[in-house]
Amino acid sequence: MSIMRRKIPPFIYKRSNLTLLVVFTAIFALLFINIYKPFESSRWYPITQFEYFLYSSLIILTGVLVVVISRIIMFYYTKKRTLTYWEYIIWVSGEIFYMSLFYTLYSYTLDETRDFWEVYRSSVTNTSLILLLPYIISLLFFSWQEKSRRVRELEEERNREEGGTAGEILSFRDEKGELQLSIKKDSLLFMESADNYVSIWYISKTGVSKYLIRNTLKEMEDRFSQTRIVRCHRSFMVNLDQVKIAKRTRNGIVLDLGTDKIPDIPVSRTYADRIAQWFISL
Repeated sequence: MSIMRRKIPPFIYKRSNLTLLVVFTAIFALLFINIYKPFESSRWYPITQFEYFLYSSLIILTGVLVVVISRIIMFYYTKKRTLTYWEYIIWVSGEIFYMSLFYTLYSYTLDETRDFWEVYRSSVTNTSLILLLPYIISLLFFSWQEKSRRVRELEEERNREEGGTAGEILSFRDEKGELQLSIKKDSLLFMESADNYVSIWYISKTGVSKYLIRNTLKEMEDRFSQTRIVRCHRSFMVNLDQVKIAKRTRNGIVLDLGTDKIPDIPVSRTYADRIAQWFISL
């Protein structure tokens, strides 16, 4: 599979990282326009340096609204499907296109005399610097952050291995990577999505318990991709080792976990073949 067709890592569109990206881009853009002074901005008006800073800051932040709107759309869009690298590049190109168009049109409100395409080409160059540099820096930071989190997880797994519990403990983290819950694998029943939270259902000494974590089911799916904890529905993941019966009903296939306290877990058509393959491979 070509790398351009691969799915982008979940940390790219995580809410906290999207917020940091927008804030960092805005700060970078402010510094960029006040130091580099692109778009012939120093000749906009005969004003003092401080007045220029205030005025240019207002203009640049207005342009950055393109990024804000774009990343809000991305956050909600990726709740339903994941972007590929190719789609992400097209998305960023769209941000550059619209932001450049904004600055080009704004230039013409200041009695711009140059040809439209000449102004637009200049805007594309400067806008690319305004966006791509902070994007690259942010992605490198997020990638380092994610690798550090993975290293901590490996260290935790190694410590458990030394204690004789390797592969038996599942760790659940929130969207910031903070450990919230650790349980034995054979105690996990299923996970259920609830907006920006995931409900973890498991067996405890008091019976069936639930723990709420701020994260997405898509993140959980990626985390447990090499296990028998699989996605079976847009809103559910299930521990296949806990499934006692798989049956077809009038509303489709459901999974019975063998306890009255747990309702049957639905299997959507999207995941039906995958679930069937898991059972065939037993």
